[in-house]
Amino acid sequence: MENSPAETPQPPGKRSASRSRVNVLRWQIGYGTFGVPQAAAPIAFALLALPLTGSAESGAGLVFAMTAAQILGSVPITRLGRRFGSVGYLRTLISFRTLGLLAVTVLAAVSAPFGSLMIAVVVAGLVNGAAYGYMRTLLNHLVEPSGMPRALGIAATLNEIAFAASPVLASLLGAWSPVAAMAAVTILGAGPMLLMPSIPEPRSAPAALRSRRRAPVPGAVWIWLFASGATGASIAGIEVGAVSFALSFGLSPAWAFLFALAMCIGSVLGGVWVSIRNRMPGRWKVVSFFAITTVAFALLLVDGHIGLTLTGALIVGWFLPMLDTFYLLALDALAPEERRAEMFALLRTTNALGIMATSGLLALLGLTAALVGALGLLAIATVLAGVYFTRGRRRRGVVALG
Repeated sequence: MENSPAETPQPPGKRSASRSRVNVLRWQIGYGTFGVPQAAAPIAFALLALPLTGSAESGAGLVFAMTAAQILGSVPITRLGRRFGSVGYLRTLISFRTLGLLAVTVLAAVSAPFGSLMIAVVVAGLVNGAAYGYMRTLLNHLVEPSGMPRALGIAATLNEIAFAASPVLASLLGAWSPVAAMAAVTILGAGPMLLMPSIPEPRSAPAALRSRRRAPVPGAVWIWLFASGATGASIAGIEVGAVSFALSFGLSPAWAFLFALAMCIGSVLGGVWVSIRNRMPGRWKVVSFFAITTVAFALLLVDGHIGLTLTGALIVGWFLPMLDTFYLLALDALAPEERRAEMFALLRTTNALGIMATSGLLALLGLTAALVGALGLLAIATVLAGVYFTRGRRRRGVVALG
C-alpha cells in the first residue's frame, strides 16, 4: 500500500517489527472480542431489564438506544481522532465504551431506574463505530496488502465464533445472575484495549490538520456502503426473525437458535475459505456473490420444508465473510488515506442501519415484510454491483479487481 503524504512515515526497522505474526494475531483476537457486547446485548439487556421493568422487551429498547448512539457518533468521533495517534485513540475509545458498560452493570446491580441504564448504554454505543474504524485502519500497519484477505478472513471467522458464542454465554450466566452475565460481557468487550499492539503511531501531518477541505470520496464507496447495509439487513432477517421462523414451522421458540446457528456455521466456513484463498475476488465473482446470496435469501420466503430455510441461511452465511472482506478491501483501496477510518466507521454504521431497518419492519409488519424488504435491498445491491463493474474502467482510484 502506498504511503500517503499526510501520514507520518515510519522507520523501516520499526515498521518491520510491527508486522510480526504475534501482533497480527493480537489484532485478530481483539477484533473478535470487540463484537462481544453487540452480539450478547439482545439477551444480556433483556435479562437485566426484566427485573427492573417486568418486561424482557425493554431490553430491545436498550439495544436500539446503543445502536442509534453508534450511528450518531460514528463520523464526528472518528474525525475528532485525526489529530491523535491511532492506537492511543482506539484504546481511549474502548476505555470509554468499557466504562459505559461497567456503569450498566453497576446500575443493574443496585436496581437503579431503567432510564439511567438507557443513558449508560448510549455512552457505550456512542464510540462503537469510531472504534471499529480505527481498529480496521490499524491493520494496514500490521499486514502487507498481499496478506490482507487472509488476515481479514481469519478475523471474520473469529468474529463469527464470538457472535455465535456470546449469546450462549449471556444465556448461561444470565440464568444464574444477569449482572454476572453483563460483567463478563464488559470484561470480554475490553479485550481490544489490552490486545491492540503498540506500534509507531501514525497520525495526520500538521498540513493535513490545518486543511479545512476534506479529500473527496469516490462514488463507488457509497455503492459498497449501501451494499453493507443490505447484507446487514439480511443478517437481521435471519437472526432477529429466528423466533418467528421457529413459530412458523410449528416449533417452540426455544428452537429459534437453529436458524441463526445455520447462518453462523456458514459464516465460519466462509471465513476459513477466504483466509485459505487469500485473494481479492474478481469483479464478476463479486457480482456472483451478491446474486447467489440474493437467491439463497429468497429461499427463506418459500413456504416449504424447514430444511430449505436452513439451507438458505447456511448459504447466506457462507457468502457474508466474502462480501464483508470485499467491502473492507474496496474501501481500503478507494478511500483517501486521511478518511479511511471514517469510511470504515461508516461501513459499520450502514450495516447497523440495515439491521435496524429489518428489525423495525419485523416489529411493525411481521416476518414476511421484513424478509421482502431485506431481499429488495440485496437485489438492488446486486444490480448496482453489476452496473458498476460493467461500466467501470481500470484507472487510478478504482479498485483493481481480478
